[in-house]
Amino acid sequence: MGRKKEVFKTVRLFDIADKGLAVGKEESGQIYMVEGGVPGDLVRILKLRNRKGVGRGRIVEVLEYSPHRTEPFCQHFEDCGGCKWQHYEYEEQLRSKNRIVKNAIERIAKCTPGEFGEPVPAPRLTQFRNKLEYTFSEKRWITKREAEGNKDIIAGSALGFHRPGAFDKIVDIDECHLQPEPTNGIRNFIRDYAKQKDLEFFNIREQKGLLRTLMVRTGPGGQAMAVLSCFRDDRVVIEDLLQALLAEFPNLTSVFYVINPKGNDTILDLPLRHFHGRTYIEESLADLEFRIGPKSFFQTNPEQAERLYELALDFAGIDSDSTVYDLYCGLGSITLFAARKAGKVIGIESVPEAVEDARLNASINEIDNVVFFVGEVENTLNEAFFEENGRPEVVIVDPPRAGLHKKVVMALIESGVDRLVYVSCNPATQARDIGLLKESYELMKIRTVDMFPHTSHIETVALLERKTMV
Repeated sequence: MGRKKEVFKTVRLFDIADKGLAVGKEESGQIYMVEGGVPGDLVRILKLRNRKGVGRGRIVEVLEYSPHRTEPFCQHFEDCGGCKWQHYEYEEQLRSKNRIVKNAIERIAKCTPGEFGEPVPAPRLTQFRNKLEYTFSEKRWITKREAEGNKDIIAGSALGFHRPGAFDKIVDIDECHLQPEPTNGIRNFIRDYAKQKDLEFFNIREQKGLLRTLMVRTGPGGQAMAVLSCFRDDRVVIEDLLQALLAEFPNLTSVFYVINPKGNDTILDLPLRHFHGRTYIEESLADLEFRIGPKSFFQTNPEQAERLYELALDFAGIDSDSTVYDLYCGLGSITLFAARKAGKVIGIESVPEAVEDARLNASINEIDNVVFFVGEVENTLNEAFFEENGRPEVVIVDPPRAGLHKKVVMALIESGVDRLVYVSCNPATQARDIGLLKESYELMKIRTVDMFPHTSHIETVALLERKTMV
């Protein structure tokens, strides 16, 4: 069988989609998902495939540039899978994200909010994260600039981010604009030291090598925590590396390392070895203080998280007599915010370590009107729980991307709660759940909060109020 004939199409891009893709339409009306374009571009694409009636294409030529294009600020933009919308004006990013939320509510939930607010812009477009995770690999991704150049290409190892679509290839990062220093310095020093000492970078396909991942957390006042993950327990080599790191960065707040011989990179289920300094760094949201350990769950954009939580509490309308439930509470960020206004707040979270952090943070902030429970929300929230702990006037939910379990939806409906505040990182599953709730609850308002500029990530806050039954 001969090779399929390549097909080229001319497409006008008009919106954004997930994972940095732009949505376009050709004259026939066929929809395409295209990587690398900006809404407003007129592009010639190579048609790759169709899936569920939607085509995929790769740009071969930009025939007309969008007026909303802008110059990317990062040298790794064309190769890294991170900030895919750097070349799209920020104000237009906000409008596009708001359209996605609106479309999800109308198309999936099939309802109209009483109020659809303007998106809350991020106060900072760079250096807004307090946590980044880097991966070691003995297989460095060859950049587009290298591939198009005339120089001999030298392959080798890398410390950076995964290249989308190439799980075993890592884009070697020299400067990332997402997190403040000393993050770039820590990463580059460890990479250069490891190369100089001929330390083995990990091979994910063959599951061999020494250096696996590096996590860096930062906090106010120059605090920094480094967590190095290694595949095998070469203690002398590992600790020599960390001693060298401390000689270069003597003001590091905290250093850990962990041995991870598993088939995946997660370290949540592994014991960590405390090597230097404190066992935590500190973070603040409004007038609340938090201790953040190496395994802590905490918003990675704390400045914007503060705005998100204040918006959620404004929607909630909590008073001093309110009993509030915070479902999927993590280390209690929203719980403690709510506790400043409520009579009592109950947090439910499935991760025991997160609940330990939540209880510690309540103690640090001298908040005593909160109670935390460990358990899956769908298995904890039931009639017996309401009877024992009191029925809430307000429920705040902040579930993972998968949204609410159907048992949780039913428990909320049966609880009789008057106000439900739904914080979401996935407009599609939020809209699905609102659709399931709409027979009993009316969607009063919804607003987009931009937690991660230059990405397709969307965070929303919605207020639902119980309908008056006639």
